[in-house]
Amino acid sequence: MTNDISLQVATANGSGSQSSNTVLLRSLFQMGIPVSGKNLFPSNIAGLPTWFTIRASSRGYVARKKEIDLLVAMNPETAREDVAGLQPGAAVIYDAPLALEGSRADLVFYPVAFDRVVEPITGDAKLRKLLKNMAYVGVVARLLGIEIAEVEAAIGRVFGNKAKARDLNVTAARAGFDHAAALEKRDAHRVERMDANQGKIVVDGNSACALGAMFAGVTVVPWYPITPSSSLVETLSTYLKKYRHDADGKATYAVIQAEDELAAMGMVMGAGWAGARAMTATSGPGVSLMSELAGLGYYAEIPGVIFNVQRVGPSTGLPTRTAQGDVLSTAFLSHGDTQQILLLPGSVEECFSLAVEAFDLAERLQTPVFVLTDLDLGMNNWMAEPFQHPDRPLDRGKVLGKEDLDRLGGFARYADVDGDGIGWRTLPGTDHPRAGYFTRGTGHDENAAYSEKADVFSRNMDRLTRKFDKAREILPPPERRGTGKEKVGIIAYGSSDPAIRESQDQLRDERGLETDYLRVRAWPFARAVREFVAAHDRVYVVEQNRDGQLCALLKLDLPPEQVTRLRAVAHITGLPLDARSVTDEILEKEKV
Repeated sequence: MTNDISLQVATANGSGSQSSNTVLLRSLFQMGIPVSGKNLFPSNIAGLPTWFTIRASSRGYVARKKEIDLLVAMNPETAREDVAGLQPGAAVIYDAPLALEGSRADLVFYPVAFDRVVEPITGDAKLRKLLKNMAYVGVVARLLGIEIAEVEAAIGRVFGNKAKARDLNVTAARAGFDHAAALEKRDAHRVERMDANQGKIVVDGNSACALGAMFAGVTVVPWYPITPSSSLVETLSTYLKKYRHDADGKATYAVIQAEDELAAMGMVMGAGWAGARAMTATSGPGVSLMSELAGLGYYAEIPGVIFNVQRVGPSTGLPTRTAQGDVLSTAFLSHGDTQQILLLPGSVEECFSLAVEAFDLAERLQTPVFVLTDLDLGMNNWMAEPFQHPDRPLDRGKVLGKEDLDRLGGFARYADVDGDGIGWRTLPGTDHPRAGYFTRGTGHDENAAYSEKADVFSRNMDRLTRKFDKAREILPPPERRGTGKEKVGIIAYGSSDPAIRESQDQLRDERGLETDYLRVRAWPFARAVREFVAAHDRVYVVEQNRDGQLCALLKLDLPPEQVTRLRAVAHITGLPLDARSVTDEILEKEKV
C-alpha cells in the first residue's frame, strides 16, 4: 500500500516528541504527499500519555483514519494497550526494552534499541533521551521510504537558526535511518514522492484566525487564557507586535489579559461601542461566563467578535479533546429572546476568510458575531492553499458622521428607516450636538430613551427579529457537494467536513449509495438549507456532540413537515471525527 498510511506515535507528554512529530509530518508534506496531523495530548503539564497521528493519503483525505497502520511505541505505560488496539497486519516500531514482539502474532514488529542508537552522539543522558525522538524519525523514514534529505530539510525548518540543536537532531535522525537499514522490511506500507502539494502551506486554524483578525483591522484584544484557544491570541499578539505600530514605533493596538472571561467580554463590548474593532478568544467555559454581556451586545446592538475554539464539556470536561458541543447554547447565548450570529469555518482557509468577514458582519449587523471552530481545527496542522489577501475595504456598516447629521438634523438610534431591522449609529467623538445617544440594556424606544411600554418593547423585539432574518441573506451561504438528484442528504459543519467527504466516497464505492452533502457555514441558516432538506427523503445531520445540537437548530428553523426527514448522527468521543464511523452509522440506519 503506497501513500495510504496512518502512523501513530505514542509517547509521554513533555518528553520532547513534538518537534520530531512535526519533522515527520513536514517530511511527507515536502515529498508532495497529502498529509495531516492530529495531536492527542493530556491536560497536565508532563508525564501522561500522548499520541500524535499522521495520515498520508494519495487521494487527499485529511480526516483522522480510524485504523492505525504503523505504531511507534515509545511509552511503557501504554505500549501493550496501544498494540492490543491495532488491526491485524499493522506494523509496530518499538523501543526494544518494551519486549512487545510476542504480544501478538498477527502484527509485524520492529524492535529498535534506541538508547544504543543515540549513545555515540552525546554523553549527556538527558539529551540522549530527547534525541531518541529524532532517532525514531530516522527509523520510520527508512522503513516507509521517506527521503532522508527531506527529513534533514524539515529539521532545519523546525529548529531554524539554532545550529547546535539542528545538527544534533540531524545526527540522531541519520543514526536511526542507518540503523534501520539492518531491519528486514516485512510490512506492506511505504510512501513515494508525489506532486500534490505544489504551492500549499501547512498551518493550524488558530494561526489562520489570528491572521484573519489582523487583516480585518482588529485593534483591541482583551482575553483570558484557556485551552484550546490560547494560541490564537498568542499568535495574534506576535503578528501585531511586528506589523501594528506607527512611525514612532508606538503600538496602534491593545492586547489585554483580563482577570477573567467576563471582564474580557465587557472590554470587547466597550471597545466595540467606542468604534474599535474588538475581539476575544475563548472556549466553552469562557463563553458561559460571557452570557450576560453577550445579551447586552445583542440588545444594545454593539459589534464585537468572539472566537470559540470548542472542546469537550460540560463543566471543565476534557480540555484537550475536540467537540462541537457549543453550537446550540451559543446560538441563544444569554437569557430572554437572544439570538446570536454564528460563523462555522470548515477549513483553515475559512478560519482566515471568515475571521476577516466576522468583523465586517459584526459592524454591518451591529451585534456580536461568534466564530465557532474546535480543538481539531484550531490546534492541529492542516494543508491549505495560500490565503487570499482581502480585496475590499473594511465595511463599517451604517455609521453617521458630522456631515450626515448636518444634513439630517439628527437621528433615531434604533429606528428601522431602511426596513432591514438595522438602525444607524454614531461613534463617540462625532463632532455634532445630535450625535449622542444613551446605550442601555434596559427597555428603550427608537430614540434610545428608556421605556417600559409594552408596544415599544414589542416593536423593538420585532425589529431585532427582522435584523436576524436579514442576516440570512448576507451571511456566508452553505456549500454543496452533490448533484441534487440523490435521495439521501447529509448536513454537517466545521471540522467534520473532511470526514464527511471521505465517507461520501466510501458509501458510493463500497455500497453504491450516492449522497448529497450540504455544509452549513453560518447561523441563522440560509434559505437554501430548507430547499436542501425538502429535496431529499432522508437527511443525516452529522456532528461531534452527544445531543445532536445542529439537528436541534434545524428542527427549530424548518417547517414541521420537513423535520421528520432529519436523522441525527452524533459522535462524542473527544477524538477528531473519522469517515469510517460516519459510514458505518449511515449504513446501519439505511440498512444497506
